[in-house]
Amino acid sequence: MPGMVMFGRRWAIGSDDFVFPGAFELFIRMIWWIGMLVLYSMHKGNFNCTGGGLLHSYLLVLLILLAAIICALSAIVYISMQGTISNPGPRKSLPKLLYTRLALYLPEFVWAVVGAIWVSDTSVHCDKTVVNVIFGTVIASWVIIIFTVIAVVIVFDPLGGKKTLYFTECVDRNLESSQSGQLFYNVKKTATRVWEKRIRLLCCCIVQDDDHRVAFTSIAELFRTYFSDTDLLPSDIAAGLTLLHQEQDKVETCPKEPEEVLTQSPTSPFTDDLDLELDNAAHFMLFAAAAYGWPYYIFTNPMTALCKLNGDCCRNRVTEMDIIGGDRLNIHFGSILKVTGLQYRDFIHVSFHNKIFEIPFFVALDHKKEAIVVAVRGTLSFEDILTDLSADCEELTLEDVLENGLVHKGITQAANYIYRRLINDGILNQAFTIAPEYKLVIVGHSLGGGTAAILAIMLRNSFPTLRCYAFSPPGGLLCKSLAEYSKHFIVSVILGKDLVARLSMPTMEDLKRRIVRIVANCNKPKYRILLHGCWYEVFGGEPDNFPMELDGRNQDDLTQPLLAEESLMVHRSLSYNALEGDSPLNSPPQYPCQYLPGRIIHIVEEISSRRWCSSDVKYTASWSKQTAFSNILISPKMITDHMQDVVLKALKNLSQEKTSCISCRSGDFNTNMV
Repeated sequence: MPGMVMFGRRWAIGSDDFVFPGAFELFIRMIWWIGMLVLYSMHKGNFNCTGGGLLHSYLLVLLILLAAIICALSAIVYISMQGTISNPGPRKSLPKLLYTRLALYLPEFVWAVVGAIWVSDTSVHCDKTVVNVIFGTVIASWVIIIFTVIAVVIVFDPLGGKKTLYFTECVDRNLESSQSGQLFYNVKKTATRVWEKRIRLLCCCIVQDDDHRVAFTSIAELFRTYFSDTDLLPSDIAAGLTLLHQEQDKVETCPKEPEEVLTQSPTSPFTDDLDLELDNAAHFMLFAAAAYGWPYYIFTNPMTALCKLNGDCCRNRVTEMDIIGGDRLNIHFGSILKVTGLQYRDFIHVSFHNKIFEIPFFVALDHKKEAIVVAVRGTLSFEDILTDLSADCEELTLEDVLENGLVHKGITQAANYIYRRLINDGILNQAFTIAPEYKLVIVGHSLGGGTAAILAIMLRNSFPTLRCYAFSPPGGLLCKSLAEYSKHFIVSVILGKDLVARLSMPTMEDLKRRIVRIVANCNKPKYRILLHGCWYEVFGGEPDNFPMELDGRNQDDLTQPLLAEESLMVHRSLSYNALEGDSPLNSPPQYPCQYLPGRIIHIVEEISSRRWCSSDVKYTASWSKQTAFSNILISPKMITDHMQDVVLKALKNLSQEKTSCISCRSGDFNTNMV
């Protein structure tokens, strides 16, 4: 930060990003040079073979070329280690060194061709060991050249030329507002188009229709808006995340105020039914996990899953069951049977149909809880990812309840699809015809949890007794009024520091501001931050010490753009870009606040005593406020805490612990009676 400018354009790499790749190549080149020097010394007087003259010249020039490359790499690594993330001044000479290093690729390319010709010449009769060594050097040269080309393609910024052009014109001449506005519009339009091309490339394996094109444009616009007002590079984000994790751990170890936990009181409108809800959640989580089909079953039973499913693959399906979508081998449905423990006759409808805004689900009869269960699948395909990323807000109007409630657009469209299937196709009518006394329960995990929550809100008027269990739903789901309304019939279950449950545009904006603030304030070079961060994440230890403010100056004085970098404001660095104009650190939020649905059960790992062959993990659960999930927490478990098998394990642990406690109390009571 900022991105480096070379060849008149900005690149998606910083001048302090060459420490690790440069050191790695330097290590390879040093070994290579020493090996060539030993080879040349050993055969110094033995170049009388056919082709020996060319071999002598090749080795001599290669030694000189490698020495020049080693000198250039040493200078690049040394200069790249200077300064800090927000102070690129000590590295201002790096582009010239890179020009020198790139110039050395031309003779290296020529010499790689010469070496290839010499090795392939059948008339050469030199020592076979020498021929093999030269063949290895030729291969190594071509590998390095190819990887360099790939690296250049990766760090190429399609918008680099436009951004540099804009700032050059801003400094050289005073543009009229209409010209400036037109240039802003062109850059924004180009940025959106670039993001849209990237998304299309990632989704090239799926059939694209009008819904996909609309989603691509919407997601591209979202990404363009999010990344347009900073000059953060991927390595800056990695450094910022490691610093935030260590800062967060420091805060957690310090004495603090009581956590914002919603404790139930006698005056609360909700009864203290945590144990009951945990028991229900542990039961219905099986349905939410089963909706993932064979990927989940094989993941949780890697050694025996295929053998167990083999018997179901060729079994005939009952004709009364309605199955939609591709499941030719019956392994999806066979997995659902294994996970839920239900029978064929217990399923009313199963849909494996999957498109953008149209996700799989099934409807089954749960005789144990006397419930008609609608289980919605979570993210498992590119189409599901596009549904997740369609994070614009749209209005959800509910008659006689609320009006103009803002909800997640993509997830709401997925809920609308399932709503039409359940109501218009008569699926729920068929289920209640079979079991009229059963209650309706809607469940799902991740994307399925968010869809289940919005679907429950849509069905609430028609089915007043329905319940919904949303496991690890996305954070940016409902507006405040809908979140409050849903507390009467929705329970969300969140494990630990789950990233997805805290993920929304406001929290992402907050994370970006925190990353920018902490990397701008840190006075250590990036390579040291990353080295210590890797060690800390893998082996633990003490969090790194870094300043919380820029040399003790008042945070209110930082009125510059998100970079918060004084030198860039004073000298108007051409490498800094802020397409949206100045965005001060205290600027108002761009996105409306969105919340998790219903009442929230937060499960936290309490004790973890790990041994070589076993691990004992205990959990505690409590009712929590929505505001407790208004920030993204950085942790190695932020992803694993979202996984459905980990959530299910935690719920089972709590359920078993509750059962054992009841047994212990019963045993103590009986003993006292005797």
